[in-house]
Amino acid sequence: MKISTFSRHLREGTRNVVRNGWMTFASISSIAISLFILGIFVLITLNVNDIASQIEDQVEINVYLEVNTPQDQITALETQIQEIHEVKTVKFVSKEEGLVYLRQKLGESGKALLEGFEGENNPLNDAFTIEVDDPRNVAAVADQISALNIGKDPKPIYKVNYGKGTVEALFKVTQIVRWVGFGIVILLSFTAVFLIANTIKITILARRKEISIMKMVGATNSFIRWPFFIEGALLGFVGSLIPAALILGGYWKLLNLSSLNLNLLMIKLTPFGEIAPTMITLLLGIGIVIGVWGSLISVRKFLRV
Repeated sequence: MKISTFSRHLREGTRNVVRNGWMTFASISSIAISLFILGIFVLITLNVNDIASQIEDQVEINVYLEVNTPQDQITALETQIQEIHEVKTVKFVSKEEGLVYLRQKLGESGKALLEGFEGENNPLNDAFTIEVDDPRNVAAVADQISALNIGKDPKPIYKVNYGKGTVEALFKVTQIVRWVGFGIVILLSFTAVFLIANTIKITILARRKEISIMKMVGATNSFIRWPFFIEGALLGFVGSLIPAALILGGYWKLLNLSSLNLNLLMIKLTPFGEIAPTMITLLLGIGIVIGVWGSLISVRKFLRV
């Protein structure tokens, strides 16, 4: 295609967007509203998936040692645990460190409640805190660690705890949440496509006489399509830019609210820098593709004169 011809199509497509007034407004509004609803659910789904991953990553194994376990046996046990393929990190927590952590967790009430438990009166056990490469390997790794106790005399391990039962339920819930979120987004995507495409079809329908005249005076199908192609792309771009700006602007403010202190729950929302590229690419991509597709599908039926 010649540059002059493309420039003509670009001018004509842009002129049509401006000239068609209310129909342009209706198309852009339909795209904006549909993609705004879709974008909100995509935003929620991305954050829910991220939070679910954060919760899963907090799952760890605590290996409590028997009282008075010899240091050489503790060292040997730590080495054996580190050799397990799925183990990511192993951290030794002495009973003194455990007491300090417990006091911090209980706050002011913990100071009085745990008064007098220092030194020989400390009731806690030395322990290992273990992270695995994949949270779903927790149960298997816990079983392997428990097996390290077999045949030892004295036995170094008092108890292996990873929240059995609760962890399995957690994984099921997070998986359901992910699939439900994904299903809602897919459903809303099809709904948005249907609504936007039909609105654009109505816009093109109002100009069927113009298309018929162009066809009868000898214009080729390609010559007729290109302005509508550009018009649809512009409608989709503007219609998707609006919800993208609103959603990302609102999300930015949400992240900066001083009252939103999710750190207390040991979870945090997905950073703006990770959300923004995904949302912009998704909404602009869907908007432009649907705008072009709706225009071309609608024009095609009027090219048969």
